Amino acid sequence: MAAIVTAAVLAVPSGTAGAAGPAGAGDWSAAWATGLHHPVPGNDWDGPNWSVDGFTGESVRQVVRVSTGGSQLRVRLSNRYGTQPLRLTGATVGSSGPGAAVRPGTLRPLTFRHRPSVTVPVGAELVSDPVRFGVAALDRLTVTFYFADPTGPATFHQGGLTTTYRATGDRRSEPGADAFGGDTSHSWYYLAGVDVSGPPPRGAGRGGSDGRDAARDTVVAFGDSLTDGYGSTPGADNRYPDQLAERLVAGGHRLGVVNVGINGNKLLADSPCYGERGVTRFHRDALGQPGVRAVVVLIGTNDIGGGGFPDFGCGASPVVTAAEVVDGHRALVRAAHRQGIQVVGLTIPPWKGAFGYDTPANEAVRDRVNDSLRAGVGYDALVDLDRLLADPADSDALRPEFDAGDRLHLNDAGAELIATEVARALR
Repeated sequence: MAAIVTAAVLAVPSGTAGAAGPAGAGDWSAAWATGLHHPVPGNDWDGPNWSVDGFTGESVRQVVRVSTGGSQLRVRLSNRYGTQPLRLTGATVGSSGPGAAVRPGTLRPLTFRHRPSVTVPVGAELVSDPVRFGVAALDRLTVTFYFADPTGPATFHQGGLTTTYRATGDRRSEPGADAFGGDTSHSWYYLAGVDVSGPPPRGAGRGGSDGRDAARDTVVAFGDSLTDGYGSTPGADNRYPDQLAERLVAGGHRLGVVNVGINGNKLLADSPCYGERGVTRFHRDALGQPGVRAVVVLIGTNDIGGGGFPDFGCGASPVVTAAEVVDGHRALVRAAHRQGIQVVGLTIPPWKGAFGYDTPANEAVRDRVNDSLRAGVGYDALVDLDRLLADPADSDALRPEFDAGDRLHLNDAGAELIATEVARALR
C-alpha cells in the first residue's frame, strides 16, 4: 500500500532511471514538453487559435521555460494529428527577450539530419539535431518555425496560458519583435518538447552548477486541466508543475519537470477536442519522455464530473463507475512500473458548487474513487488533495482561498499547495 501523504514520504533514489536511462553526458532529459491534441476551433473561454487553418508563408514564434539546464539542446516537432505531411522550411532557437524578441547574438539554426528543412509524415514526430547551446534551469527559450508551404490543420496544445506570435514571411533569423507585433495566440503549435543534455554553463541558473555533468532526470506531470493550469495566472508560469520545478531547483535537485496535462482530458474516453484517453496517451506522453524517472498522476475529474454530458462536438461523455476509474488508475501504475518508473498518485479534489459536476451521484463516485486510491492501487505514494484542498466548513467543497472562481479549478495558491506536497513526495 502506498504511503498517503499530506507531508509526503516517497524517496526517489538518485540512481533510478526511467525508460530512457540515466541522463549522462550523451543522454537526454526532457526540460519542457506539452500534451498535444487534434486541432479545434477557438471558443469563448479558451480564446482564438490558429490550429484549424494552420500556416502558409508564415513564421510562428513560441516561448517556453525549461525546467533543467544543459550544454546542448534539441527540439521535438510533431505532426501527430495532421492531415498531410508537414513541410518545415526552417527553424531557429534563441534566448528569450521581452515579448517576441530574442536576445541579440543567441539565435541558432535548427537542423534535421543536417538539413534546415524537413518533412514530417502524418502521425509522426521528429527530433532536431543537437545544438550547442548553454541553458540554465528556468531559462526561457524562443523557438521560431517558418512554414513556406501550406501546413494544413496544426497539431497543437490549446491551453498554453502563454503568448505565441505569428508573422508573415520568413522571420526566423530576426531577433527583433517588430514583425510579430499584432497577431498572437495562447497555444503552442507543432512544438512537442525541448530536451537537454550535458552540464549547464558554469555558475548558471537559479540552482547553480559547478560544471560537472551531474545526474539529471525528468518528472512528468500527467492529467487534465488541474495539471494544465487552467485557473492559474496566464503568462506567469504558476501552474503546479511550474511551481514544482521552481521548488526542486531551489532545493538543488537536478530534476526536470514537464507538464503533459490537457484541459478537459479524460482517463477513459477519447475526445476530438481534449485529447486521447489517459490510459492510451500515458504511454507516449508520460512514459515516452526522455529521461523520465517519475510520473505524477491527477486525472479522473472529467470522467466522473462530465459523465453523461451531451456531445457538443467534443465527443461523448459516458457515465463511469468508480470501479472503472480505479481500474484505469491501476493500468497507469502497472505501465509505469513495467518500465521501472516511480508513480505518485493524487486524489481527486472537491468540486461542490461546480456547474454540471456537482450532483449527488457524481459526488458518490468521487468519494468511492478516492477511498480506493487511499486503500491502495499500487502508487508509490499518494498525495491526498481531496483532504488538503477541502474547505474545513464543508469537506465536499474547495477552500475559498484555493478556488479560481468556478469551484472546480485552482488558483495560483492552490497550485502552490500541490507543488509543495509533490516536491516533498519526490525527495
